[in-house]
Amino acid sequence: MIFNSLIFAIFLPTVFLLYWFVFNKNLKLQNLLIVIVSYFFYGWWDWRFLSLLFFSSVIDFLVGLFLEKSNNPTNRKLLLSISIIGNLGLLGFFKYYNFFVDSFIEAGAKLGFTFHESTLNIILPVGISFYTFQTLSYGIDVYRRQLATTKDFVSFMAFVSFFPQLVAGPIERASNLLPQFEKKREFDLEKAKDGLRQMLWGLIKKVVIADTLAIEVDRIFSSSSYENLPGISLAIGSIFFVFQIYCDFSGYSDIGIGTARLFGFDLMRNFAYPFFSRNIGEFWQRWHISLSTWFRDYVFIPLGGNRGTKYFIIRNILFTYILSGLWHGANWTYIIWGVLNGLFYLPLIFMQKRNRKYSEIVAFDRNLPSIKELLQIIITFMLFTFSMIFFRSENLSRSLDYFYFMISNLTLNSTIIIDWILSKSFIIIIILIIVEWIQRKKQHAMAFDNFPKTIRWSLYFTALIIFFYFGEFEQSFQFIYFQF
Repeated sequence: MIFNSLIFAIFLPTVFLLYWFVFNKNLKLQNLLIVIVSYFFYGWWDWRFLSLLFFSSVIDFLVGLFLEKSNNPTNRKLLLSISIIGNLGLLGFFKYYNFFVDSFIEAGAKLGFTFHESTLNIILPVGISFYTFQTLSYGIDVYRRQLATTKDFVSFMAFVSFFPQLVAGPIERASNLLPQFEKKREFDLEKAKDGLRQMLWGLIKKVVIADTLAIEVDRIFSSSSYENLPGISLAIGSIFFVFQIYCDFSGYSDIGIGTARLFGFDLMRNFAYPFFSRNIGEFWQRWHISLSTWFRDYVFIPLGGNRGTKYFIIRNILFTYILSGLWHGANWTYIIWGVLNGLFYLPLIFMQKRNRKYSEIVAFDRNLPSIKELLQIIITFMLFTFSMIFFRSENLSRSLDYFYFMISNLTLNSTIIIDWILSKSFIIIIILIIVEWIQRKKQHAMAFDNFPKTIRWSLYFTALIIFFYFGEFEQSFQFIYFQF
């Protein structure tokens, strides 16, 4: 089930009414309802994979119980290994089996060996990377004694399967979300209204911006021959894709976070206006925050983090970024994408700047950035955009062709540039940048709580008109991160 569908428009108010008006007197029944509707939500796509979701819940719930009872270091390591192997084993089989088999056969062919093709056409379960990392973090935190074990299986199942963030995050930590299932929740009108505002903004980003850009991006990246396209069109296509995936993915996060607020839950923020970042380190503090912090806490820091010599710090950074790329999919393009972002980060190590310098919002007490800040923002955006050519391409060969013909055919044709500037896609990107710049101090761009009531409601109605009038409803586009 997807957020921008008619079935979800029926599903959500039905669940809301049951949750607050039928089961509101009993916390356990409320949590059980969440489990049932979350499994229904996930099973709407393919009910067969509900068993994987249930298995992940069972294995980590039991591991948590046994970890609480054991003080033996060897037994505790064994229990944690069961959790890691069980979860990553399933993830590896469904997500990477075909990739490694095909790569092995291809490598053998180059060496003169012939291997029989035995690849299974394995379907990737939607959201498996997200809920696998979510359950893994619970087991690791309990093992580290940073989190108390829960004995309520229904609450734990609700934590793993919570439908607003089940399929594409945010990747929640048990320390944040699980306690919210274990205490009574009261309906908060202000929280619900803010949730609706954030949902509206998320829908606008998805249906109006991302899906409009998707048409142009698909046309450019699906071109049979990049050499037949002007270099400027390829460059603009890569920029359009960056805005497409941002609005698509952050739009999902906004809808998910807003939906959770309707039910009294606070999910972690997943995007914080990343295009106003002054270096790649700051960018990754603002883009897919739940994944970035997961890799920081469970991979980068355990490897040694920023401690030790520059060699070890560089090793830790590159390894973490490579894993981040591999998390996105079984394709060499994702690995190269991860390597590139790791390499873009390295100058911060040599200059000893890292992320501490830019922890505050850009131009926090000013209306406009300085020239230096503007140049930093543009350079950071260009570096990320370059890496995203690999992210979007079907394979490594196509990504290299794309970059080659973009550079070799790059001529400043005024007619082509003017046509792009006057296009609907370009205009909505400019509007997005302006709105997000104005609202960069807010949790989301539809937070107009400090505006006068008349202006505030005028903006809400304008947003609704934009959604219904300019939304791309003729073609149905899945959320991009469903494939991860």
